Amino acid sequence: MYNNENNNFIDVEASPVNEADQTVGGNSYNGNNNFHNKPKRKGKAKFLGKIAGLVIVAMAGGVFGSGITYYAMNRGTLGTSAVSKNVTYVPQSFTQSSDDAMSAADAFNKVSPAVVIISTVSDSGSVNMFGGTGEVEGMGSGFIINEDGDILTNYHVINGAKEIKVTLSDGREVNANVVNYDADKDIAMIKLAEGTKVPAVAELGDSDEIYPGAEVIAIGTPLSKNLAYTLTKGVVSGSNRSVDSGNGKSMNLIQTDAAINSGNSGGPLVNTKGQVIGINSMKLSSQASSSNASVEGIGFAIPINEVKVQIDTLSKQMVNLGIKIRVVDSSLSQRYNLEQGLYVAEVEEYSPAEKAGMKIGDIIVKCDGKTVTTFDELKEIKNSKNVGDTMEVEVIRNHKPVDLTVTLEEAK
Repeated sequence: MYNNENNNFIDVEASPVNEADQTVGGNSYNGNNNFHNKPKRKGKAKFLGKIAGLVIVAMAGGVFGSGITYYAMNRGTLGTSAVSKNVTYVPQSFTQSSDDAMSAADAFNKVSPAVVIISTVSDSGSVNMFGGTGEVEGMGSGFIINEDGDILTNYHVINGAKEIKVTLSDGREVNANVVNYDADKDIAMIKLAEGTKVPAVAELGDSDEIYPGAEVIAIGTPLSKNLAYTLTKGVVSGSNRSVDSGNGKSMNLIQTDAAINSGNSGGPLVNTKGQVIGINSMKLSSQASSSNASVEGIGFAIPINEVKVQIDTLSKQMVNLGIKIRVVDSSLSQRYNLEQGLYVAEVEEYSPAEKAGMKIGDIIVKCDGKTVTTFDELKEIKNSKNVGDTMEVEVIRNHKPVDLTVTLEEAK
């Protein structure tokens, strides 16, 4: 099950908030008290410093309950992504392309056979009257990138899903599993069940070639399957928009006025060559605005060039350590008389870390001979490994060094 923000145990793939207040799976360690549960933040956005109270909401396919679509405004809820705080503009110069352009219909006909509907089931976290756990259904979009059945989508579309089904353009519904993801970039790769013949493969374009005014289309399934393969048309409103996603990380996104609604998340933004130049991810919404400002036609997509450089990593099966960690920086080290490094807050039962002898309270200081003091440093080393590889880990236990050999396993 992939539930890195809702499960009891979260592996080190989950996103930190920052170096001094490291959050993995909703828990944090800060310098003011002991380890505690971090309250959810309701981020408010200022667009170019002028429009107050606008909330950037990634539209992941609505989360459905009793047939009613609702939008949860927290990162930890399936069907949404991080609430964003700021959007800034980084000036750029652009050169308009002189290539012959396809019509919107031709671009749609080229790309849509590779577009898929992603349906998910996750635990709601609530307990019903019979003592069981309720379930929540979610929906988003994605697109096939190779004959092996690899599909790109948003991380928030599949986050927390215990079951994933994909509806192909020819109507077949097949199972899929998560291969890997980057929560900070809000991208994920899922894979169709082995032996599935794909109906088509999307061509990836060059997002560096876009310019304001360039025509684009968005393809996806907004709100419900009754609106499957909806095409919306617009232009590139701007590029290189720096968006603070609310977790201490910035994303440089394409801005478009092509309508992006719940269910479009993970679907392709397509140029007039019929090439994917972005992954539709979020839009500005005024529904939570205290200023009652009206917002129309401000959507965002992840540039495909930022995704292409990660495809090799995303294609590699995620490996599991089975720990929850928190950063001990220099100030915390002095305050609590702890070694600087990564504090092991939880160890999952039967995990590679437990099998290697890692214990709660250990502080990871080295991996494969390299000093690690941040979440990203540990993540980089782990992501370079394959299933079955070993990782030499040095921990400090009761102020004494202990060497452990961890054999990595496939993340479940």
